[in-house]
Amino acid sequence: MLSAVKRFLIGRPLKSSELGEQKLNKTKALAILSSDALSSVAYGPEQILIVLASVGAIAFWYSIPIAVGVLVLLMALILSYRQIIFAYPRGGGAYVVAKENLGENAGLIAGGSLLVDYILTVAVSVSAGTDAITSAIPSLHDHNVAIASVLVIFVTILNLRGITESASILAYPVYLFVIALFILIGVGLFNIITGNVSPDLHTPLGTPVAGLTLFLLLRAFASGSSALTGVEAISNSIPNFKNPAAKNAAKTLVMMGSLLALLFTGIVFLAYFYGISPKVEETVISQMASEIFGRNYMYYFVQGTTALILVLAANTGYSAFPLLAFSLSNDKYIPSMFKMRGDRLGYSNGIITLGITSILLIIVFQGQTEQLIPLYAVGVFIPFTLSQTGMLVKWMREKPKGWMVKLITNFVGAFISFAVMMIFFITKFGQVWAVLIFLPLLVLVFHKIKQHYLSVGEQLSISTCEPAMPIEGNVIIVPVAGVTHVVENSLNYAKSLNPTQIIAVYVSFERKDEHIFQEKWKKFQPDVRLVTLHSQYRSITQPLAKFISTVEYKANESNHRVTVLIPQFIPKKGWHNILHNQSSLLIRSILLYRRDVVVTTVPYRFKK
Repeated sequence: MLSAVKRFLIGRPLKSSELGEQKLNKTKALAILSSDALSSVAYGPEQILIVLASVGAIAFWYSIPIAVGVLVLLMALILSYRQIIFAYPRGGGAYVVAKENLGENAGLIAGGSLLVDYILTVAVSVSAGTDAITSAIPSLHDHNVAIASVLVIFVTILNLRGITESASILAYPVYLFVIALFILIGVGLFNIITGNVSPDLHTPLGTPVAGLTLFLLLRAFASGSSALTGVEAISNSIPNFKNPAAKNAAKTLVMMGSLLALLFTGIVFLAYFYGISPKVEETVISQMASEIFGRNYMYYFVQGTTALILVLAANTGYSAFPLLAFSLSNDKYIPSMFKMRGDRLGYSNGIITLGITSILLIIVFQGQTEQLIPLYAVGVFIPFTLSQTGMLVKWMREKPKGWMVKLITNFVGAFISFAVMMIFFITKFGQVWAVLIFLPLLVLVFHKIKQHYLSVGEQLSISTCEPAMPIEGNVIIVPVAGVTHVVENSLNYAKSLNPTQIIAVYVSFERKDEHIFQEKWKKFQPDVRLVTLHSQYRSITQPLAKFISTVEYKANESNHRVTVLIPQFIPKKGWHNILHNQSSLLIRSILLYRRDVVVTTVPYRFKK
């Protein structure tokens, strides 16, 4: 049944030879890897207005120069990450750049930040998409968390079906969103040019604002810079592109940057001219579409596509997180399960982990986007800074042809990224302080995991581990619960191994049961030694474990190995297991970590 459900949800398994068919062309890659960055225009401008609103609507004209500053930062990042794509065409982005040029810990900080950032990408995107849905249908506002959780499950299943299939489906909503916003911006600008928008709706540029401080402007700039999250995803996902992968990735990055610049500028411009103020119950995009089109089909088209891309922007996380997790796992910093491809050739464990952690985050924060965005943004500007600084070190060390231009480009990117990161820490410290504790702990966990893998490798290696002790004999202990075919089957198997000795062990709770069983045993298996143990406290495992320890101690003195051979019957139907006490599983779990004891299960399968 489970196999049938799995096949229905994610499709038939793909052969390893079909991996080449799972690569993306530029059109699909732009949709699936840029959805996070493009979707951020739905909440990035709003974050600027939320900060400025604390002074009053008179300060909203400052959103225009702040938007210009964000565009300068965007251009620097696009140029910088374009260089990273060609310098590191195998992908890995900030993690690989920082690790190779700044050292192991810098790389782990960048990698850890991005892993957390991709989880936040999913949580923020889906939460923002849910906000767009409940803005259009206010009666659903109380069910934000449930709606967001269901949407995460939907996107997770979609990605488990494979990157090509998910990209084919998700390309349509992304391009529909771009078309919808261009129509919104175009009609809005037409109304402004033709004089259909009252100048009383906004304050003129340059109007003095009382109470406005540099601190507040920096906060607004940092909040607006949250629109740039997702810019690095393409450099992390180069292996997902069709050949020539690096060239296709670079072209896609430039296309994404151009679209993001146009949409972000247009939304900020319209919000200013239409005098849009942020509201808790309705998004800025919703208010803008309502003002320009009214509550007609175009309004619902804009809201519908906005909700879709905000939800599907999570797909950037689903595309980049598994690849980054693969790189970290390949370097032994996170569990090796993240290196395994699933039935549809994607890194399924990374996809499932991302889905589960995102849902937990949505539940903890109750789907409140505003609480997640500062963590989200600071999480991405840390690797932004480290990757650009790493490229600076690379150019100064290697000095390739034209390295000065590359150096200046990465210097600008590093400087602005660092400045924005510090602005976040200074202006929003109360919301992002947890990063300063969480990231060092995460790096410590990475080191502990690698230390474990190195220790395992050393102990498994024939050339470095201790020589194996010779085994001169084998003592088999068989726990028995009665005179049955299950016990008979196990004893016959034990005899076939030609052990030094076979000991059957029976644990009784009553003295009379002990004597009765001894009489039965003499007739059943007279050639097999029986040891009966009395348990005063009705425990099977405690006296058995104590007896095994005694035998183990004596066996080790003569280089003998102790094998505990556990009889276990297997019912015809799986649900029948709940009707039995499963004492064999309990015994096995207790003995599994004994140093010099081999634990073997001998199954006896029922026929009816």
